[in-house]
Amino acid sequence: MNQEKILTLIDSPYITEKASKLASEKNQVVFKVNINANKLEIKKAVEKLFNVEVKSVTTSIVKGKNKRNRFGTYKKSNFKKAFVSLKEGSEIQFEGVN
Repeated sequence: MNQEKILTLIDSPYITEKASKLASEKNQVVFKVNINANKLEIKKAVEKLFNVEVKSVTTSIVKGKNKRNRFGTYKKSNFKKAFVSLKEGSEIQFEGVN
């Protein structure tokens, strides 16, 4: 896998209360990834970018919601979430990430 694809595969960490609970209890990290990415590509990208060992990857596609405002209705775009389980001793810190 080339370096450009690795850098564009993972969009951002998905930080919520539920994701924080997963990180502390099950050593899992949640990422927002490209909708066309598969589990093997996500695993390789996380291992190369963060220098950690990945145990498994689970993905889910989140359907975009329909929203309304005074101009009419519109639909937010779909996105894919990747739940990455890390092996014991591996850890990813997001403290200085914007």
